[in-house]
This record gives sequence, C-alpha cells and structure tokens, in this order.
Amino acid sequence: MSEETEAAAPGTEGLADPLAAPLAEPGVIEPGVVEPGVAERALELLQAGGPVVLILLSMSVLALAIVFAKLIQFRSLRAGDLNTAQGALALWQAGRGGEALALADRSRNPIAQVLSRAIRGQRRGLPEAKVREEVMRYGGDLLEALRSWFRPLEVIASLAPLLGLFGTVLGMIEAFRQLELAGNQVNPAILSGGIWEALLTTAVGLAVAIPAVVALNWLERKVDRLAHEMDSIVTRVFTEDLSADAVDMEAEERYAAAHFSPAPAGQ
Repeated sequence: MSEETEAAAPGTEGLADPLAAPLAEPGVIEPGVVEPGVAERALELLQAGGPVVLILLSMSVLALAIVFAKLIQFRSLRAGDLNTAQGALALWQAGRGGEALALADRSRNPIAQVLSRAIRGQRRGLPEAKVREEVMRYGGDLLEALRSWFRPLEVIASLAPLLGLFGTVLGMIEAFRQLELAGNQVNPAILSGGIWEALLTTAVGLAVAIPAVVALNWLERKVDRLAHEMDSIVTRVFTEDLSADAVDMEAEERYAAAHFSPAPAGQ
C-alpha cells in the first residue's frame, strides 16, 4: 500500500478510529474492573484518618459492648417490672404480710427485693430505724451495681469529640506542611485532600459520641426512676395511707364513734 493511501484522508483527522477501544462512560464499570467494596473503602478511610480514627473505632466498640451488657443486666433483673412491687405493697397494706412477702421474693426486680427486706424487718418487730438503715444499705448496693460502667461510657462520650478535633488539627498541620514543601508549584488538590482527611476524624468522633451520649442519658434515667420508686415504695411500708379516701373514712369513723355511741347503762 502506498504512503498516500496510508495517510489520513483530508477532514478525518479529528474522527475517532472505529476499531479503537471505546471510552468508558461515566458510572459504567468496565469489564475486568472490580469496584471497591465496603471493606476496601473502610480501609482507605482508616488509612486516611490515621491512628486517631483507629482509637475512635476502638472506643466505639467498647461503648457498644457496655450498652449491650447493661441492657442484658437490666433485662435479667426485670428493672421495668413495677407491678410486682406494687402488688406486694397492696397486700402488705391490706394486712396480708405473708402473701406480700412471698410475692416480693418471687421477683428479681430490685424494688421488690428491697420491699421484701422491709416487710421481713417489720414482721420481725425490729426497730424502724434499724430496718430503714438496712434497707437503704441494700438498696444502695443494688443501685451501685446498676450504675457500674456508666463512668467509662461517660468518658467515651466526652472524649470522642475531642479526639476527633485533635485529629483534625493534626491533619490541617500536615496539609499546610505539604503546601509549604510544594513551594511555587502549588497544587490546590494537596490542600483540599489534606482538609477532607483532617475533617474525617471530626466526623468519626461525633459519630461515636452522639450515640454514646444518648445511651448514657437513657440508662441514667432508668436508674434514677428505679431509685425514686424504690424509695417511695419502701417509705410506704412504714407509713399510713393519707390519701383523700382514707382520711375521709377515718374522719367518718371518728364522728360516728363520738355522736352515735350507745348511751351508758342506767341513763
């Protein structure tokens, strides 16, 4: 074939060769190219965030383990069961101490356990002050066991945002250092890449702290409510019911005894 025929025809210089490989369209995966999965992307983010992200991920695993352990503990102790203690208290106030004690002993609920000790002390005729002191000691031990591991969860919730901010500051320092080393050949991609890697640690820190704060406040609220109900029910063991119905009934009985009592014999 001659050189003239091998040369490109006039006006066809800008046309693409139909035999050449077509360019890949945006968003279309070429054959043989494997799209990075979740594990690969997570590894890239971990490498971009550095040791700060690794520490934050370790803290998130620890916080998750603490929350699951506390949920299992609350479930095993039936912390949300208030009906058993209320029923036992009603039996005690009705004068059925044996049934009240049996009902309270059947439950693992901390309120029912404390109520059982209070009823048992009253039935033995022990001084009220001594019974109250023992009940308060036992109830305090139960509440302390429920509050265990709250402090580490609180430390994680407060420390995670600070660690994220610390990682951001370190990333910004590294980005500006790379920008300085570039000298006159400044590439905006160097600065933008360093900034997003730096902000990554702040995002991870907030992602760890926010659920930890929510879980901690919910658990503390559960324990506070349990402590309030425990104190209220135990106090009602040693006191009388002064509700409106009870007061009106007692007043009517006293009035009837004063005005309608039978006259003495011989009058």
